[in-house]
Amino acid sequence: MFFASDNWAGAHSAIAERLVSEAAGFAAAYGTSDLDRRVEQRFNEIFEREVAVFFVGTGTAANSLALASVQRPGGVIFCHSEAHVIEDECGAPEFFSGSARLVPVPGAVGRIDPSHLSRRIADFPEDAVHHGRAGSVTITQATETGTVYSLDEIDTVARISRDRGMPLHMDGARFANALISLDTTPAEMTWRRGVDILSFGATKNGCWCAEAVVFFNPEKAKDMPFIRKRAAQLFSKTRFIAAQFDAYLQDGLWLELARHANNMADRMRAGINASNSARQAWETTTNEIFAVVTKQAAQEATERGAKFYDWLVPAATPDLVSQDEKLIRLVTSFATTSEDVDQFLKCIAA
Repeated sequence: MFFASDNWAGAHSAIAERLVSEAAGFAAAYGTSDLDRRVEQRFNEIFEREVAVFFVGTGTAANSLALASVQRPGGVIFCHSEAHVIEDECGAPEFFSGSARLVPVPGAVGRIDPSHLSRRIADFPEDAVHHGRAGSVTITQATETGTVYSLDEIDTVARISRDRGMPLHMDGARFANALISLDTTPAEMTWRRGVDILSFGATKNGCWCAEAVVFFNPEKAKDMPFIRKRAAQLFSKTRFIAAQFDAYLQDGLWLELARHANNMADRMRAGINASNSARQAWETTTNEIFAVVTKQAAQEATERGAKFYDWLVPAATPDLVSQDEKLIRLVTSFATTSEDVDQFLKCIAA
């Protein structure tokens, strides 16, 4: 019963087999192999336009280098107050961007509130040299709280960014899960809504370590080869990241894996809604569930082998949890089974 994170899951067998098959023989290094080029073309097909793709090893690298590519002196980056880039990346976005400042913007259940975003941007007029200037905006899709931005909400944030001449970045660590939740296409959820750069995550959804930075205007990516090299993210055997993506994107496997994870989360949500010892803290639609459970139920589940994380109660909802309760996060993955979910629900019911 592993619900701590989708990072805990291993690699899908098709991806593991593809890596093994690539291990034999020789291929050009540093992203110039036939396989690298073929997978880059696959990204063009997925996004229905020519894009520039840069493979990296971690989501933190993808986010940090994407934001570094659009940083300018004195620039600030606007993000949700609970975003991964500001809470969980150890200052990497600031470091790799040359000390850009991350400015938090509030918003309910993980989504930036557009009115707050407009006000925060207005705090940084272009000629205010002492305060710095607006540089870029980043959103997380799916969010850190298991929710998603609707297509209209992405449109709104993109318009606010565009009106100030700022690029919009999307942290897509759980990109496939968000796609399945919205029942839309990669193009519709990104560049057609005004997204300029995407961190395309695959590690959480069945790969070993495969992330990519995707520029929807290749002309804007001219500095990225140097930024990636300087950050030690240009692997000599890049084909091993490409091989993972090759299997991941083959015949829609990536969407199949995300759909399974979301379905297992739906099963968990239904069970929690029917439980006497747990309730959803808020509605989610991806593979993350945030539940309020009794401390006794949480202890019982832990003693029976369930793995999950205790979660901090959001400042906006201080009365969410009573004295004998706690807030926990449960994450399903491509490897989660219905038996895992049912066993956990039995544990908290006991």
